[in-house]
Amino acid sequence: MKRYLVFWLLLAMLVGPCLARGGEADGEEAFVQALEEDGFTVQKGRLGYLDLIKLHEAGLVPSAYGNNPATKYLAFFVPPAPGYAIDEQISQVQRPPRVSGNVSAFWNLRPDEAVVFVGRTPPECRYFCFDHIIMSRAYGNETRWLFANIADALNNLVIRTEGTPNGTPGNPYNQTTVIVATADRGIDQRIRAAARSAGYSGDAMNTQVFPASILNLGLENNSDTFAIHLRPALFTDQQAGDNYIDNTPATIFRVTPGNATKLDPYGYPELRVRGTGMTELDLTDDLEDLKIAILNRYSGLKARELPASAGFPAGIDAIQRGIDAVGPTNDAAYLWSANQTVSSATPPFFDTSQYYGFLRDPAVILGNNTDEFIIVYGVNHVATGKATYSSFAVYGADVWNGVGSITDLDFNGTAEEYLPDNPDAKYLYVYKIARNCDGDPRCFEVPYGAGGHGIDLDQPLLILWRIYLENATKTGPSYEEIVYDRAIKFDPASRG
Repeated sequence: MKRYLVFWLLLAMLVGPCLARGGEADGEEAFVQALEEDGFTVQKGRLGYLDLIKLHEAGLVPSAYGNNPATKYLAFFVPPAPGYAIDEQISQVQRPPRVSGNVSAFWNLRPDEAVVFVGRTPPECRYFCFDHIIMSRAYGNETRWLFANIADALNNLVIRTEGTPNGTPGNPYNQTTVIVATADRGIDQRIRAAARSAGYSGDAMNTQVFPASILNLGLENNSDTFAIHLRPALFTDQQAGDNYIDNTPATIFRVTPGNATKLDPYGYPELRVRGTGMTELDLTDDLEDLKIAILNRYSGLKARELPASAGFPAGIDAIQRGIDAVGPTNDAAYLWSANQTVSSATPPFFDTSQYYGFLRDPAVILGNNTDEFIIVYGVNHVATGKATYSSFAVYGADVWNGVGSITDLDFNGTAEEYLPDNPDAKYLYVYKIARNCDGDPRCFEVPYGAGGHGIDLDQPLLILWRIYLENATKTGPSYEEIVYDRAIKFDPASRG
């Protein structure tokens, strides 16, 4: 367990490049005062960007855990509960400006406590969500890394803000909101009352339930550790997005009652249901025609199809089986170019070798020969209405370091040259992955010799597809209703 605590707080040291410089929401001081008058101890936390590649390069984690190279995720950095302290060995090495204050991205939570977000949502973007996660759990003397979402996320289609009161349609971007993350109904009601007295609208308040029935709440060594991540993606104004990441106009509070309270725990929240009954399956024949056209174009090369399958277990599946979920959200469907899912293994804490080892397949090593490349193709799930945004990313298979991402913004018009007479080509896409793109605008050039930000020539790689948020259901699309994306590895014909 000591090893876990050391990691936990070394992680806090390496977030960056900087943390939020205090909340800007009106009434924050009045909110804190109202909470204190109600007998709560209120401690201020931070929001900060978790640079998983930097953590891996520093030797603090064995992999980059599938970082999403298309975006930067913010984490809630939360102080310890009153009377508890972050490990002294780690607190001595923390230095501003990377982390100021006694806070950590992984934290425990008493059954009667809350972690509260007060501030503004991200500026306009294709998608954002606040996702609550169980990071690790003790199983006897063994602590396992779960990285599993607990329930549905608060996303841009459901969140209550001043621009979307009570979750009604409107503008959820750059809007004031309050999020109370707690296991207890009574604590939630008291915090909401304090917020209303400070001038916050009750129509802009949200509850993120930590259901006691499936969690080990508490502050002891055998208690679960948690995190909350804010995932914004594809900002309309990238500079505004960067400013939000670097200086988030919001504050995190840990709120602890001063006296023993009678618990009134929430039950497990009702989940949004995937699926509309409408599928992409009528495009299967078109996708086969596209595959034939790709193979014909590169008929002089050796071709091998890379298998695509559902990538990760659901968070609840991982929690019940004690396995690593690799940080999914219910708002997405995930596919990857591997022939096995991570759910087949139950690794001990931080030992990723058991389920990353099978990905070390020489067939997906990408050299720098001009006749060696990967063609990624599939259905544009945004064009079919099954997603708000979709992407594929390229990862080093041994340490799961994402080095680049191509989104649906780059898909439009890429399949027509292969299927010029097919009216359904507008629903498809084709993209190339190579070491040298030679000026091809529809090609991603995989870097190497760049540490965790590259994939070396002898390092196997994989492709991970993310298909986010069907508007009709306000959650991820059903796997049964999408056509799986695909990839083909091409090599010189003489290669054995």
